[in-house]
Amino acid sequence: MVKNKATSESAYISELAIHGIQEKKGNDIVRLDLRNIHSSVTDYFVICNADSSTQVKAIANSIEEEIYKALKQEPWRKEGLEYAEWILLDYIDVVIHVFRTDKREFYGVEDLWGDAEIKSYKSA
Repeated sequence: MVKNKATSESAYISELAIHGIQEKKGNDIVRLDLRNIHSSVTDYFVICNADSSTQVKAIANSIEEEIYKALKQEPWRKEGLEYAEWILLDYIDVVIHVFRTDKREFYGVEDLWGDAEIKSYKSA
């Protein structure tokens, strides 16, 4: 993955996160572009799910590794590591949600941001 000058840092972080998800076979990967939504607190949400808590943790670790390797950045905040049903990695301009499949369906985060531009990605 090559970062060109026209690519914003938040877009690049989201691409690194997606790569980390794909490395661990995350499912139903989407990126919500929230930059044109006035009430948004971040540029992008990246969302995926996995069938087990073990895989949820592995995906979150892979995302952190990819971003740290490229940018030497740690998440500003991490939530949900204890039970790994919904891990949130907050990089300020990019917030990544890694759900266990049943929890993603229950919370429906994408539905809360219906105005966002949504792009889907293939699992690796």
